[in-house]
Amino acid sequence: MNILGIISEYNPFHNGHLYHLNEAKKLTNAKGVVCVMSGNFMQRGEPALVNKWARAKMAINNGVDLVFELPVLYATQSAYWFAKGGIETLAATGIVSHLAFGVEATNPSALSDIAQILAKEPVQYQNTLKQYLKEGLSFP
Repeated sequence: MNILGIISEYNPFHNGHLYHLNEAKKLTNAKGVVCVMSGNFMQRGEPALVNKWARAKMAINNGVDLVFELPVLYATQSAYWFAKGGIETLAATGIVSHLAFGVEATNPSALSDIAQILAKEPVQYQNTLKQYLKEGLSFP
């Protein structure tokens, strides 16, 4: 059985989220949706516009079957830690078979290429990264 996992903030849930959710369910033929959602504080520590209970109810009312709260330790961090906490939470359920995420990119193969570079960290990448960090640039 296909179970879709989504990591979200839904601050608040809107039509773009609904479109994403419905398209992901169609593409994966999901029979259920598990969502890991930040609580009352968003990435980088800002307070949510709408409390976590109302946002969870919006998600449930729009097709999510189960909502887990992303621990605040992950929810208020950078994208890396936010994603790591969400993935670990979804994996811990033992039932999620597919992951869907929104991205502002029009070339999905570029995301795969970037993921491969970050996963393997070839020497040229490592050297370039070190050079830019020495110049005072941040990792992102």
